[in-house]
Parts: sequence; structure tokens; C-alpha cells
Amino acid sequence: MNISNPFQVFMTEAPDQAKVWMNAAKALDDASALDKKTEELAYIAVLAAVRLTSGMPFHVQLAKKFGASRKEVISAVLLGLPATGNVVIQSLPVALEA
Repeated sequence: MNISNPFQVFMTEAPDQAKVWMNAAKALDDASALDKKTEELAYIAVLAAVRLTSGMPFHVQLAKKFGASRKEVISAVLLGLPATGNVVIQSLPVALEA
């Protein structure tokens, strides 16, 4: 998986905090009622809406692993278009490259 450089630095330089973060992320994942593909597509939509493209490749690869198609990834990126405007299109090239 393609983990972003900032996240790799976080895990290396702050391992105690990274462990807490990963435990929280796992607990939230375990509590989700969504199937894995839907959850990843939703997360891609959130990443695009808040302009966090550094996590996009990792989560696109996970979505593809769980069966998401290219069209579904594009739709996830563009889902926030009505609410956030064209800021989501900045994530489209990053998502498609992944």
C-alpha cells in the first residue's frame, strides 16, 4: 500500500501517538455498519471534500482491493461537488493515479 510520507513520518517519529491513533481508527472501523468497499468510498469522498489528498492513494487502493471500480472512485471523489463546490476536483488526479 502507498502510505503517504507525512503518515510514515508520524509513525516513525511519534510511535506512541501513532499506536493510539491506529487503535482508535481500528475501533471506529470495527464499529462501522458499512461494508468495507462502501466505507472506503465514503472515506475517499471525505478526503476529497476536506482536501486531504495525501491519504487518497492509500484509500483508493483499499477501495479497489474491496472491489470498487474506477467509476465508483470517480463518483466518490465528486460526491461532495454540490456541497463543497469544485474543491473536490483537486483530488481527482490523485485518486485516478492511484
